[in-house]
Amino acid sequence: QVQLVESGGGLVQAGGSLRLSCAASGRTVSNYFMCWFRQAPGKEREFVAAISGSGGSRYYLNSVKGRFTISRDNAKNTVYLQMNSLKPEDTAVYYCAAARSWPARLYDYWGQGTQVTVSS
Repeated sequence: QVQLVESGGGLVQAGGSLRLSCAASGRTVSNYFMCWFRQAPGKEREFVAAISGSGGSRYYLNSVKGRFTISRDNAKNTVYLQMNSLKPEDTAVYYCAAARSWPARLYDYWGQGTQVTVSS
């Protein structure tokens, strides 16, 4: 069993930056695609970014391309989401998830989420 714990969320002004972390425990996630999702109040959860096990393939939601960067450190069993030029519409709870393949039909593990609030 894998536990995923997100951290790094908070309150930031528009134009600012945050770096989210997703630490995995229980077993290695180096063979999993690791993903970030977000859910804003009153909206459905949406895909934000994904990274392959080796880090060689990355995928992004169009609206975050050029502003967000997903990365991973398999030695630390941790995935990151660097978020720059934040906008109020980026406000949401951010979740990390692990999938065995891509495109993912099923996500094996989810974290509890971390709140990101961007003020205008």
